Amino acid sequence: MNSGAITKRYAIALLMYTKDNGSGARVCAQVVKILHRPYSIPDRLEPELQQFIMLLYKNGRMEYLRRILRTFVDMYCEDASMAHVRLTTVVESPELERRVAENIEARSGMKVLLETELDPSLIGGYRVEYDGYMLDASVKRQLEILQRQFVEKNNRIV
Repeated sequence: MNSGAITKRYAIALLMYTKDNGSGARVCAQVVKILHRPYSIPDRLEPELQQFIMLLYKNGRMEYLRRILRTFVDMYCEDASMAHVRLTTVVESPELERRVAENIEARSGMKVLLETELDPSLIGGYRVEYDGYMLDASVKRQLEILQRQFVEKNNRIV
């Protein structure tokens, strides 16, 4: 069976289940934490999430867990009219997080669910992903652009 169809089907089921129970915000918040730190699962999972994971285990679908949870977060944000924004930086920056969230809230008129991730390979700067678009203001990206321009100008491989 198509893994995309499996992922979407289970994500929709989790979304409907949490909407019926009114626990969508709690489950979504815990899922975001789990996705950021997959090796440090909380001691106590939300009951709905625990039941859902047991269902996946019982049906032999644990290999899809990460994709299902990521799809659930996207669907939950869309259903709750929230902007799902991913911010990747080299070091933690509460000021940048606040500014990015405020800027997107002002432009979109929606509440923002901001996921932050640390990635030392960016060297410096940040990357923002929102609504299918990416703003890459990282040093790594600027170095890649410089290298490409250098190769094109000199017409040789570096």
